[in-house]
Amino acid sequence: MDSKQITIQAAIAADIKKAWDYYTNPQHIINWNFATDDWQCPWAKNDLKPGGKYSARMEAKDGSFGFEFEAIYDTVVDQKNFAYTMGDGRKAAVNFENKDNKTIVTVIFDPESLNPIEMQRDGWQAILNNFKKYTEAN
Repeated sequence: MDSKQITIQAAIAADIKKAWDYYTNPQHIINWNFATDDWQCPWAKNDLKPGGKYSARMEAKDGSFGFEFEAIYDTVVDQKNFAYTMGDGRKAAVNFENKDNKTIVTVIFDPESLNPIEMQRDGWQAILNNFKKYTEAN
């Protein structure tokens, strides 16, 4: 992982066990894995182990655009962190830390080369903010 990586973060008002479950369990992922309310995540699959595959469908609700996000886990430490390699070879890591009765979720990822860094950061942060909102409301 290098200096060009993007880091986003959110403080979730939930314990690590719940935050981890809501972040990694497909029955929860489908409820928060999109940046704006005009998008959706109709399905997600997650084999959370080194060498296991994560995949999720993300699409506009009007059907105008959609894609599958896929990654293979490199490392998994239960309720602490995991790292994965995306289909295009980029890397990402997600860390869960207990601080002041909250769970700090930090995501660090390699940017892609098509879109501006700010757009990528804002998009991933919007998804993480959606995760925070969903987790705290349930």
